[in-house]
Amino acid sequence: MARSRTGRYPVLLPRLRFATEVLLLQITVVVAIVTVSTAVFVTAGLHRLEDEAKATALAVAQSLAEDVDVRAQVATFSADPGTPSADDLLGGSLMEIARAVERRTGALFVVITDDHGIRLAHPNSSELGQPVSTSPAAALAGHEVVSWESGTLGESARAKVPVYAPGSDVVVGEVSVGYARAHVFDSILNDSVPVIAAALLALALGVGSAILLTRRLRRLTLDLQPEELVALVHDQEAVLSGVDEGVIGLTGEGRVMACNDFVTRHFGVAHPVGRDLATLGLPGELVRFIRHTPVTVRRDAETLVLEQRVMFIDLRPVFRDGVCLGRVVIIRDRTDVEALSRRLDAVAAMTTALRAQRHEFANRLHTISGLITIGKNAEAQSYLAGILEHGPLRYPVGHAERLTEPYLQAFVGAKGVEAAEKGVSLRCGPETLVTDTLGDPEDVTAVLGNLIDNAVAAAVSGPRRPAWVEVEVMDAGAELHLAVLDSGAGVSVGHIFERPPARGETTETVDDRVHGRGFGLPLSRDIARRRGGDVWCVPDESNTRGALFCARLPGVVIPAPCTPEETR
Repeated sequence: MARSRTGRYPVLLPRLRFATEVLLLQITVVVAIVTVSTAVFVTAGLHRLEDEAKATALAVAQSLAEDVDVRAQVATFSADPGTPSADDLLGGSLMEIARAVERRTGALFVVITDDHGIRLAHPNSSELGQPVSTSPAAALAGHEVVSWESGTLGESARAKVPVYAPGSDVVVGEVSVGYARAHVFDSILNDSVPVIAAALLALALGVGSAILLTRRLRRLTLDLQPEELVALVHDQEAVLSGVDEGVIGLTGEGRVMACNDFVTRHFGVAHPVGRDLATLGLPGELVRFIRHTPVTVRRDAETLVLEQRVMFIDLRPVFRDGVCLGRVVIIRDRTDVEALSRRLDAVAAMTTALRAQRHEFANRLHTISGLITIGKNAEAQSYLAGILEHGPLRYPVGHAERLTEPYLQAFVGAKGVEAAEKGVSLRCGPETLVTDTLGDPEDVTAVLGNLIDNAVAAAVSGPRRPAWVEVEVMDAGAELHLAVLDSGAGVSVGHIFERPPARGETTETVDDRVHGRGFGLPLSRDIARRRGGDVWCVPDESNTRGALFCARLPGVVIPAPCTPEETR
């Protein structure tokens, strides 16, 4: 059982739905308007009939008062100081004239008096010779009077007109003509029939339009109550503002209905609500992905590279009562997660290589110790010379001795093992030289690892055999310069840093599939540019080699302090 607003007393009747309240309010307003309009019309009609009755009574009274015979006989009775007898009046000509006028005009009464208000003609013969019941003073003073009054015959619209003596302006009596109220309002019922019919028609139209409007209101609001709409708005604001992901709500036609700060902040969109998706200035890859996906199809965790950022896109249709209302685009920025994951992969590979190096060092030390113990000094010296020539660890990397920095040595060695398993020879270039120590090996190995992995993949799929990859690493102060060359088929420089193909799409060339299929290149460039460096591809004009990628990473090398002799 519902409770009242105070929470103390139960509410016996359930609250009406908002649409029902609107319908009842509209019907009430329509009924009130029709009722007031009908009442105004009827009231105006009554006043009109009253005015017409008064005008008719006045016209009849004026005509009768101008009759020559009436004026002469009234003057005769007025000149006689005595009171005329009822019998003489009943058979007189004034009574015949008055009754004839009553019959022709339908008047309630026609009364003629002398200058003292004595009735000379009256519909009721018993009233003849008696003073009139209403004052004749105004008419006897020469004024015409029109009013509603009550007399011996009831309430009526009456007119009183003075009667003048023949050939003079002396008032000798009055003529009073009246029409009964019932007679006056006989036509009001007939006149009201079309008005009532029109009122009922207007009422029916008003109620019908109110019902249609209520149904449309229910469809537009999904039959939600105002408090539910308010709650939805609050929930929407809470959800849109409380998540660290981009949310775009779209109608089926592609018009933006909701958008949170993530989208406006990352893509520079201003006032997106109500605009078409194509006019927001969003990245073309995202717009094409949304446009090419049917409205009712759900897509989860589709990965796009948008403005050098790795974004996971979820596209979900929204249904209510089996009807698709639109869809929601959820954008999650996973650039930092992807970069961290690749750094961890590089660190794991480097850690594995260092662990193998440690075991190899231990084994070699045991070998040298054994040779010295048994007196094989010459063999020990030869063994050490071999180590110095081939490097501290037997990685399948050509010229590995050129890398003396431990992090790079271990990492490139681990990548050499992986490349050898795929039939690719990894070697260090002749310009390789790192004299100082890496201060941020995670970023270096992330960028270098991506470039080597892409180069190995290109060499495997390339036409040249044997397949090879050449790496050159050089330091210059706090900067580190990288160059990775492969024996693959080369790349289309204009496409390699663009987004990878989404599911279901195809690429134009094998080069793009090799060097542009993942997020290594965009992430590597992003890491380098965050430090003020860059990653770029050098085109091959002669078509004699594969792809050459270069990178510049500022601030990743810790320069060794200069000795006093070096500063001189």
